[in-house]
Amino acid sequence: MRKKIAAANWKMNLRLEQGEQLLEAILSKNIILSENNHVVFAVPFPYLQTASARVKGKQNYAVAAQNCHHKSAGAYTGEVSAEMLESLQIPFVVLGHSERREYNGETNAMLAEKVNEALAKGLQPIFCCGEPLAIREAGTQNIHVEKQLEESLFHLSSEHILQIVIAY
Repeated sequence: MRKKIAAANWKMNLRLEQGEQLLEAILSKNIILSENNHVVFAVPFPYLQTASARVKGKQNYAVAAQNCHHKSAGAYTGEVSAEMLESLQIPFVVLGHSERREYNGETNAMLAEKVNEALAKGLQPIFCCGEPLAIREAGTQNIHVEKQLEESLFHLSSEHILQIVIAY
């Protein structure tokens, strides 16, 4: 059966205390998820350890990083590598979000590298694809998304493709 994932991306919102309160409000409901249903909280980097501790032991609840760098190490001030996330035992990483594509100039080729890095460190990528409004209005969204997928993911083996979560 196909796995269903509800991912909540906090983006660059909430102070630590607010984030803790939000997680507590959600988790205190003790919602039991079926085997194929999962909830993933994509939290800002400074909150990864706190959020991970909160969901630990909760069946089918997990934490995701909102990004990782496309290089494994180096002089990239302010960036976070897949290896760093792996060392924190973060299971998921969001890659290719439309905001990062638009504001940070992330390309399909760069995202292919990020996917490779994430998979090499045992992280499960949540790969975002989609189109800007102008492309949708032009009716070329299918071609646009197909190109994103082809250029970022089609180099992978079928084994690795099965590890990718596609978010549209």
